[in-house]
Amino acid sequence: MNIKEIKEMISLMNENGLVELEVEKDGMRIRLKKTASGIEGVSGPIVIERQAQPAKASFVPEPAKEASSKNVEIKAPMVGTFYRAPAPEAPPYVEIGQVIEAGQVLCIIEAMKLMNEIKSEIKGRIVEVLVENAEPVEFGQSMFIVEPL
Repeated sequence: MNIKEIKEMISLMNENGLVELEVEKDGMRIRLKKTASGIEGVSGPIVIERQAQPAKASFVPEPAKEASSKNVEIKAPMVGTFYRAPAPEAPPYVEIGQVIEAGQVLCIIEAMKLMNEIKSEIKGRIVEVLVENAEPVEFGQSMFIVEPL
């Protein structure tokens, strides 16, 4: 499920006066619940639960593993939408084969209408970009494979 679908569920709840909604899709279960409040239109916390899924292979494709066991995965620090460039017409922040420095911006993750620059913590060479532009990412999902230098 993506953010747009969750927002649609919240709208559905508000339009129909629902206080709780639970949906299961693609192995993910989302339960939205409003808490009682004396102020109309203010909702309480939204709870999102992820069901346990069968163990999957690592996010790292086999070719990247074979290239070097020293390679480092750069993972998403939050849930959001992954963008390779600062604007649709702009070139990507990084390309495969490019040498990066610690502190260099690698991508942007949009979360809750905020653009968060994701910076490298290491110096290295980009071996692989694992996420397509404008695709959703989950917390902890591998986005880049980097060969430390």
